[in-house]
Amino acid sequence: MLALSRKKNEALVINNNIEVTVLEIKGEQVKLGISAPKDVPIYRKEVYAQIQKSNQEAGNAEGLKALKDLL
Repeated sequence: MLALSRKKNEALVINNNIEVTVLEIKGEQVKLGISAPKDVPIYRKEVYAQIQKSNQEAGNAEGLKALKDLL
């Protein structure tokens, strides 16, 4: 993991086409702005984990149904 220090209005660039800017700092909360191409999905980590879990559960259910259909 790369750890960087940034101040308000400072940014970092990822892969030449994604820019993350510190917009605001209030106490322990930091507001970030992300500029990226529309085809790049951006999720909060907890939302991403929930999507992955749902996809895995759906895949398992479809796999079980396919096995039952074969038998």
